Amino acid sequence: MQEQSAQGRWELWTQRPLLALAVVFAVAYAVPIVDTSADHRLTTACTAIEWVVWAAFAADYVVRLALAPDRRRFVRTHWLDLCAVVLPMLQQLKLLRLVSTLLLVGRRARMASQIRMTTYVVGAVVGLLMFGSLAVLSVERESPDGNIRTLGDALWWSFTTMTTVGYGDHAPTTGLGRIIAVGLMLSGIALLGVVTANIAAWFIARFDKDDVEERARTEAILALTDEVRALRAEVAALRDGPRGTLPPGPAPMPAPHSSR
Repeated sequence: MQEQSAQGRWELWTQRPLLALAVVFAVAYAVPIVDTSADHRLTTACTAIEWVVWAAFAADYVVRLALAPDRRRFVRTHWLDLCAVVLPMLQQLKLLRLVSTLLLVGRRARMASQIRMTTYVVGAVVGLLMFGSLAVLSVERESPDGNIRTLGDALWWSFTTMTTVGYGDHAPTTGLGRIIAVGLMLSGIALLGVVTANIAAWFIARFDKDDVEERARTEAILALTDEVRALRAEVAALRDGPRGTLPPGPAPMPAPHSSR
């Protein structure tokens, strides 16, 4: 119990710093892709920032693993974090660290309100949209047969892919680009399904609350109706009783006799 409390305190204390590092990682990842005129020094600096952020995430995973009461279960339930830490050499798999961070925040907010949960899910959708665009642009821009050349094309492709519209005007042509497309499709369907289910749950909860209030009002009205009926019955019984009769009183005193 003490180890579990220590793990919980560590995760609570590192939640915001890790999110800030995730933003830094996103910027360092996006700059060389968006700015095609970036020189070697800027690209090297961004790469160094990415490695520093990865080292921080790796240290966080090691500490959480050490504080976990059941380490085997921790590895099984946090396999996405492990993949993001163990496989940083592949350029596109570094996005798993950002995705797993969003999922971790979502798991911690599982007992939060519906509106707060929707905010986390919408943030995850926007994150996948942006990083999916950057990922596919980085691998498709240099392809001879590729048709995703600009960030606008990549954003449009990511949006149509996540919503499963698939106009077909832009599509990946490389193997790695198609792998990214499959991951974006599955993630988009899952997250949009969570949003739909969350909105439906909010409406159902609202309707249930209205039904409870309506039932309470109905029961109160029925109780008042029964009381009114009972009062009417008592009034009717008093009104229909024998008229002109007096309730029995004390017997009259006899008249006094004269002594004559």
